[in-house]
Amino acid sequence: MSTFRTVLFWLHLVAGVLAGAVVLIMSVTGVALTYEKQMIEWADRQAWSAPSSSGTERLSPETLLAAVRAARPEAAPTTLTLRRDPQAPATVALEGNGAVLVDPYTAAIIGPPPTGLRSFFRTMTNWHRWLAMSGEGRATGKAITGASNLAFLFIVISGIYLWLPRVWTWLQFKNVLWFRRGLPGKARDFNWHNVIGIWSAIPLAIVVAGAVPISYPWASSLVYRIVGEEPPRPGGPAGPGGAARRGPGGPAGAARGAGGPGGPGGERGAGGPDGRGGAGRSAEPEVIDLTGIDAGYRQALAQVPSWRAISIRVPHGPQPSLTYTVDEGYGGQPQKRGTLTVARATAAVEKWDVFADQSAGRRLRSWFRFAHTGEYYGLVGQTIAGLVSAGGVVLVYTGIALALRRFVAWRGRRRAAPPARVSRAA
Repeated sequence: MSTFRTVLFWLHLVAGVLAGAVVLIMSVTGVALTYEKQMIEWADRQAWSAPSSSGTERLSPETLLAAVRAARPEAAPTTLTLRRDPQAPATVALEGNGAVLVDPYTAAIIGPPPTGLRSFFRTMTNWHRWLAMSGEGRATGKAITGASNLAFLFIVISGIYLWLPRVWTWLQFKNVLWFRRGLPGKARDFNWHNVIGIWSAIPLAIVVAGAVPISYPWASSLVYRIVGEEPPRPGGPAGPGGAARRGPGGPAGAARGAGGPGGPGGERGAGGPDGRGGAGRSAEPEVIDLTGIDAGYRQALAQVPSWRAISIRVPHGPQPSLTYTVDEGYGGQPQKRGTLTVARATAAVEKWDVFADQSAGRRLRSWFRFAHTGEYYGLVGQTIAGLVSAGGVVLVYTGIALALRRFVAWRGRRRAAPPARVSRAA
């Protein structure tokens, strides 16, 4: 047992030294990204003042989209997001990475969403996912953060075992369970490392483990196989939040809107042979038929009376069905989100896709994804994820400090040791 503990300790120490710098970056950026969605929504609200009259009614989705189409004919709308909060403007995503805020009561164009916080979070995400590497270097950055996250998971799990005192007495447990005052440097770092490590171990393990399926396809497939399901084929339909939001990385980190094709911050419309956003784009604006959107919107309101946000996918071309995503949470709670598909001609409900009706594999995969950021459990979960990410910063600092002290002490002993005598035969 002593040999096993010794080997585990040295593996724990070596993993911390090798991955420490990257884990520190991911932990710091994870803290910064804790309340990203709420802060961006707050910034959007500050960009516009709602009418003071409580009797003012909101305009219909078709009216809002028509106003945006008239004001921005060069970029077709892709999604309209409406929030229940009367102080929140409507948001229309446009092809080519654009977006505008719209007054939901007058259809006046407020302007593009504020860029300050978005730029900050985009920078944090780039560091969190790719260590600020760009272009082809992102593959390297992703490989480094993914491997460091795996090392961190091993550190957290092994740390739980190493935390257990060799002698099980209350005094021994007390020394590593509570903060102690007046300790010198080494003893203080050891105390902080143990106390923060044990109190954050379980949520930190969940947060870090949640990033592994985001980092590695084999881990994502393993999630499905755990419950006896065949994993979906690459490029197939993903579960709620199946795409990463903050990406591979450490605590509280995953891909937060950093740019998938077709989403805000993504690369859709950047050019190509489809005639949208590229060099071959027609001078004539694309004709978009908004017929049926209002009727489907009323169905979505009736489907979930407690809705908090509704996103409407704007149809391009003669699509027979319309899609509405209805969210009762803050965007990162798949169990509170559903997708309603209605017939365009009749507004009849064709499909209501909710978390509870999905396969066990999809539900588990979504849980891992949003447990990683804590969002699955709402603001409380986000706060816990942010706190244990901050704890990760302290764990890296104290762990590296203890390792350096151990190295310095070892070097000191080597230098102080007398040189070995060489005996000569008589």
